Amino acid sequence: MKQTLALNDKQQVLDKLEEANLAFQKLYPGEREHRQPIHTVYGGANLFKYNLAEKMGEVALTAFDTYAPNFVVLANVLKMPGYQQLPPESEAAKVKEELDVMSAKTLAQHPCWLAYTVYEKVRQKLTSEPVEDFRIDFEDGFGNRPDTEEDEVAAKAAHEVAKGLEQGSLPPFIGIRIKPFTEDFKARGVQTLDIFISTLASLTEGQLPDNFVVMLPKVTIPDQVEALVEIFEILERENSIIAGSLKMEMMVETTQAVMNEEGRNSLMTLVRAAGGRCVACHFGTYDYTAACNITAKYQDMGHQVCDFAHHMTKVALGGTGVWLSDGATNVMPIAPHRGELLSPDELQENETIVHGAWKMGYDHIRHSLYKGLYQGWDLHPSQLPMRYTALYAFFLESYEDAAHRLKKFVQASAKATLTGDVFDDAATGQGLLNYFIKAINCGAMNEEQVKDSTGLTLSEIRSRSFAKIIASWQSRNG
Repeated sequence: MKQTLALNDKQQVLDKLEEANLAFQKLYPGEREHRQPIHTVYGGANLFKYNLAEKMGEVALTAFDTYAPNFVVLANVLKMPGYQQLPPESEAAKVKEELDVMSAKTLAQHPCWLAYTVYEKVRQKLTSEPVEDFRIDFEDGFGNRPDTEEDEVAAKAAHEVAKGLEQGSLPPFIGIRIKPFTEDFKARGVQTLDIFISTLASLTEGQLPDNFVVMLPKVTIPDQVEALVEIFEILERENSIIAGSLKMEMMVETTQAVMNEEGRNSLMTLVRAAGGRCVACHFGTYDYTAACNITAKYQDMGHQVCDFAHHMTKVALGGTGVWLSDGATNVMPIAPHRGELLSPDELQENETIVHGAWKMGYDHIRHSLYKGLYQGWDLHPSQLPMRYTALYAFFLESYEDAAHRLKKFVQASAKATLTGDVFDDAATGQGLLNYFIKAINCGAMNEEQVKDSTGLTLSEIRSRSFAKIIASWQSRNG
């Protein structure tokens, strides 16, 4: 009898713990399996056209071909790993012809492999899908204009989105950024959102583009987020939009978004105020550094105050499934001299300025990747080549080592194992899985490559569960 009572007592403890564990899992469901865009391009709403992504791709490709005519130039400008071993620029075309016909196995052993592979992938990306995410901006990229003008632009932008939706020309992810819900701008933000959504819904019978979001900038208190959600609910009812369809992102660009008046991290409170509608948080580099009293000369993505905000954001929102995005480099790779009859000095100055801005952007993106931020902002089409170059190089340069370590780790049944001179346990094994998930997401490698090198399928890697991976691997391999 005593034993039965003891078992019942223990079960009560376990039942109570189950309730707590399930509540925790609801708050922290883990990373979403959906594709995350690797960048967001934002531009003034007055400039948005239904085919803007295609046009931006053309500008980006022209800049790439002009200032990085071959893989040697690109690698030298950015000082990519192994650039010292590359042939002279004059021999790049001849070497490319040889590399083009090599087998994948032979190419992987060639000293030009990384630079050549990254270059070809970037060029293909700029041709096929130059823009992954675009934000039609009614805030900083639009400015403060007369109400009548913003009303007209909001309606016009909705017409362009509807046309893009009909013609299939929109990027995979798209949205609008309204003005903040501060006391000065809240009415303007709601009016723009109302006009845009109502106009779009009337043209599309309530259909929204895939992955459509509304970005709320300069968030300071949960009440602003709650207000946006209430507006969403009204707009959905009034425009025959399926309830819950409207999603939001918020800008983390105020100190109050990171730390509230009680000295606590605010971010989880802000996200919970969205009632499940918040899909991402984007960092606002320049507003945040200004809020920290950083002078203009030192306002950039590499400043320590940005690192602090990033770490606070990752700690607060890790495991929630909310995507995180870094900010943008504000030095543009734009040539100052234009025209066909430029002097040698002018051509050289153009190249110097573009290459310098590319190197700065490349370094900033690499710094973001180092911190585990795999999405960022671009402000001009000429920045797109650097976005893709930085991501592809970041993942591909460590591909062989990561594949070897993951394969060895799985073969050891996810037990701690020594791979070369590196000791891998479950935590580092998880890091290897994350590496391949992000690498596939950004296009640095494809599912077939990963399966060939690690023996794992994409579904196994995305499960992030070593128990499932090992069980599946053992069933295939006896």
